[in-house]
Amino acid sequence: MPDRAQACRLRIGRYSQPRQIYLLTTVVEGRCPIFHDWLLGRLVVEQFKRAQIQGKARSLAWVVMPDHFHWLLELGDCSLEDLMKQIKACSALSINKAASREGTLWQKSFHDRAIRREENLQNVARYIVANPLRAGLVTRLGDYPLWDAVWLRE
Repeated sequence: MPDRAQACRLRIGRYSQPRQIYLLTTVVEGRCPIFHDWLLGRLVVEQFKRAQIQGKARSLAWVVMPDHFHWLLELGDCSLEDLMKQIKACSALSINKAASREGTLWQKSFHDRAIRREENLQNVARYIVANPLRAGLVTRLGDYPLWDAVWLRE
């Protein structure tokens, strides 16, 4: 878990630009593998969908791992801080209710990386969705239930 100084350093220089593509990562408090229960992970996915409906983000690729998620998105009409605050707060409420648990779900900080336009987005997406394979959770990507990429739907 990052200490307060480390969490503040994650925010230094953070700049939100609408239509910019970002890779966002956040971690469960204490790295608890709560999303081994994929039904709880689906509650995070519902928040990704909600943000898209609200015009706050356009999801390009994501994976929900047992103790964190990676989300490649094009930012809509909000800041990264507001987007992540909504995702984390709303998912924590629904997950805590569904799992009959209380308390903090997510670490306070999150990591963001702006993706340059010249980077190959499909390669970034492949790296994201291949996380379950690299972690040894599955031997075939199709066996992991908590990932998606727009290139598979187009």
